[in-house]
Amino acid sequence: MTPRVVVVGLGPGDPGLVTAAATAEIARVQVRFVRTTRHPTASLVPAAASFDALYEGYATFEEVYAGIVDALVSAATEHGEVLYAVPGSPLVLEDAVDRLRRDPRVETAIVPAVSFLDLAWRAIGIDPVTAGVRLVDGHRFEVDAAGERGPLLVAQVHDREVLSRVKLAHEDAAGDESITILHHLGLPDERVICTTWSEIDRTIEPDHLTALWIPQLAAPIAGEMARLHSLARSLREQCPWDREQTHASLVRYLVEEAYELVDALQVLDPDIPSTVDALVGELGDVLYQVEFHSVLAEEAGLFTIADVARTVHDKLVRRHPHVFGAATAETAGEVESAWERIKREERRERGEPSSAFSGVASAAPALSYAEKLQQRASTRGFDWRTTDGPLDAIADELAELRDAAGTDGAGDELGDVLFSAVNAARHLGVDPEAALRRAANRFRARVERTIALAEAQGLDTASAPQDVLDGLWCEAKTDLRADGTDG
Repeated sequence: MTPRVVVVGLGPGDPGLVTAAATAEIARVQVRFVRTTRHPTASLVPAAASFDALYEGYATFEEVYAGIVDALVSAATEHGEVLYAVPGSPLVLEDAVDRLRRDPRVETAIVPAVSFLDLAWRAIGIDPVTAGVRLVDGHRFEVDAAGERGPLLVAQVHDREVLSRVKLAHEDAAGDESITILHHLGLPDERVICTTWSEIDRTIEPDHLTALWIPQLAAPIAGEMARLHSLARSLREQCPWDREQTHASLVRYLVEEAYELVDALQVLDPDIPSTVDALVGELGDVLYQVEFHSVLAEEAGLFTIADVARTVHDKLVRRHPHVFGAATAETAGEVESAWERIKREERRERGEPSSAFSGVASAAPALSYAEKLQQRASTRGFDWRTTDGPLDAIADELAELRDAAGTDGAGDELGDVLFSAVNAARHLGVDPEAALRRAANRFRARVERTIALAEAQGLDTASAPQDVLDGLWCEAKTDLRADGTDG
């Protein structure tokens, strides 16, 4: 016989609203559990064990719900049948019940009950179907209410922190939007309080019998992303240039926008608003490239921007078991090692061919491509043991380049010199891309200063004698170092 869990609802709080069916099951099943004793009708379930301790012992609700399910399955396996009583209705915002229904280890029987929803409709005087109300969990408000303007009934706003998160999620709120707080509906101390958006976390001390009624929002939650998606689709339909684009044709723009973003990051100064605005703009340009590719895929029936967001979200959760699981990681190096191990496991699960260089993008800039290859090879033992090795290799490769000068092999030898330089940078703990960029920027500044010095003396650098140019170059370096702009 399959172990069985009978789930009953204890109604919104008034004992008179507990159904006869629930009362009969409470009397019939002898092994009883309640989700919490912090409910007005929990006392109707005699000799019941509660899960209140789990709320104190776990850091997240996900852990609490998983713990409840495991405990109920274990008890049902031992006794054959157990009762689980929850506040309100088992079918409204009861995550643990939903998990039980999907758990193959037990059979779950649901006894319907009156929820707080009926009392809420009575208190605010509406027909939820006609009004088109959306029910939202306060803990997931910023995600579940994305793109919504209302009307919204927000439950699970059991403390001021949740109310504050709801409040902050609506960045465009003016503060005077009308909000109704529903507190202890159906109980002697019922309160229906009309307030404003700016006051929702200051008006009352909430608990698990508190909800919010939001008739309308001036702008939707997370509406800017929805607006961007709508814009991308409109441009694709109506703009001749956008209509012609393909994934391949957009690659150059993605790369260009990424480089422009890097430039904005390098000059960012939090004390200079113009650099902050520039970074916002460049991040937006990169974001639009992601949106554009997603719209093309959506047209082809491949995926949507929601799939992109969900995929990266789930991937980050998987690759951070030290944050979202039982694993531990104390250093950045431990995190990186775990990341690479999980990536290998994911590739193996997908049936992808195994290689020491799997996942290394061959289209990456040559310096980062070389560095990544060397890092991967190092994990397999292909590496110098000290910094002397790569430094000596540079000298050897330079000698071979000198011998190959003027021949067809000069290009290969030059590549070996550069590859050895990247290897040396890695062993020295230097980012070769950043090092070369700094060197290029120094060269640029020195040339510009030398030209300015020459022009001040009426000289043309293109025709000036070499010794004069050398003198101006040294002067330019001295000036830049005095300014602190040359290393």
